[in-house]
Amino acid sequence: MIPTEILEQEHGVIEIVLSSLEKMAEMALKSGAIDIDSATEAIDFIRNFADRCHHAKEEVHLFTMMEEKGFSKELGPIAVMLHDHNVGRAYVRAMEESVHAVSSGDEAAIHRFAENAMGYTGLLRSHIMKENRILYPMANQAFSDDDQLRLMEAFERVEKEEIGEGVHEKYHAIAQNLAEKYGVTSYSADPGCELGCCSGQ
Repeated sequence: MIPTEILEQEHGVIEIVLSSLEKMAEMALKSGAIDIDSATEAIDFIRNFADRCHHAKEEVHLFTMMEEKGFSKELGPIAVMLHDHNVGRAYVRAMEESVHAVSSGDEAAIHRFAENAMGYTGLLRSHIMKENRILYPMANQAFSDDDQLRLMEAFERVEKEEIGEGVHEKYHAIAQNLAEKYGVTSYSADPGCELGCCSGQ
């Protein structure tokens, strides 16, 4: 397994939560209420699994190595991915603010939550497709075997030193629980995913 395959498997888990979040938003608009607990779990998952673990691997390690191979950080695919990450973070902040507002009795915040949740899911689905089909193949074509080994070792350090024991299990369980609650086809981690944020089964 090469590092980008780990990132693609993590995308599989993220997509399950995106589908759950989308259904959550649709139900909020129809019912005029938000499932606060589920929304909070989804935001926690996005902040820690999708951003702190997955996006950090890309931004700190994958993109840096691509820059070493001559890819620009200001133009081209890396710049697009970084822009998407920042736009996504803005959507998540707005979702979190909306959930707090709803908890405080602001019914208008239900619509704001749904709007930002839909914006985030649309953005991330497009983002994942661009990475899987364009960015990762470009990186793999540029990387030598030694580069791949160095990147894998960097991912291992992220898992052991920055994420920590038991964290993957927690977020994999959140993804599975949201999938069951919202009728989304559940993701099953690949046995070879032990070095990725998707591990946990």
